[in-house]
Amino acid sequence: MAGAQSQHRLGIALVLAAAVAFSTAPFFTRLLAYDSWTILFWRGMFGGSLIAVLMVALQGRAGLCDLVGMGKNGWLVTCYSTVAMIAFIPSLQLTSVSNVAIIVATGPFLAAGLAWLWLREIPRSRTILASIVALCGVAIIVGNAQLGSDILGIGLACLMALAIAAMTVMVRRHRDTSMVAAAAMSNFLTSIVCIPFAHSIANVTGGDLLILAMFGFFQVALGLTMFLLGSRLLPSGQAALISTLETPLMPFWIWLAFAEVPALRVLLGGALVMGAVIADIIGDRSEQKPSA
Repeated sequence: MAGAQSQHRLGIALVLAAAVAFSTAPFFTRLLAYDSWTILFWRGMFGGSLIAVLMVALQGRAGLCDLVGMGKNGWLVTCYSTVAMIAFIPSLQLTSVSNVAIIVATGPFLAAGLAWLWLREIPRSRTILASIVALCGVAIIVGNAQLGSDILGIGLACLMALAIAAMTVMVRRHRDTSMVAAAAMSNFLTSIVCIPFAHSIANVTGGDLLILAMFGFFQVALGLTMFLLGSRLLPSGQAALISTLETPLMPFWIWLAFAEVPALRVLLGGALVMGAVIADIIGDRSEQKPSA
């Protein structure tokens, strides 16, 4: 029992850290003046390379075998992750950030629904309630969203949210399978797909390469690896709920780096999201103490 509780706490810590890493995407993007496909290409190359190097350095031959001999479950996670990463930037180009954010915020519901259909994993009522509160917070943050004729962008955002939810459930179901190799391969696969559309791959300056390396290493490699490792230790709905912390943290980094003061609705909505996640985590701890 104590071991299971420790694993659960570790899962929460990993997914929390992943949400922080994921939330830095707007910060790095703001520093780069290239087309999205060029950014995706270099981010994927740097991110995938770091994960592969870490696997070989920490696991030796076993890490190399995981990369070369990844099974079908790992490849499914790779495909889900690749679809999500590729759909993200074009969806932002075709529709507003508000539309994309509110669609991505449905992730906990999608993950919980898929987990119920696929794993018969019944979501806890506390997590469902916290998910609803978090969704309300995100709705306040993106209160200016306007659904218009940008159907393709909205469709890509829906595809991204569904792919992330499916990836979360897949990792949860096959928790005994090494998914870190899938994180590396999804980055490389993303770069390969972006080659025909990227126009400035060879025109990136040395300084921007350093920024792209940090983008790939921190936001993608560490974020995706920690999320995949943490998701296998948590119920799918809870992992998706904790990851919604990414939404209120995004404007925080922009405020910190570029002195852009968030609107009042962003502060209020962010407080609701963070409060919902914290309440769910505290509820977990209070449940575990009596059982211990």
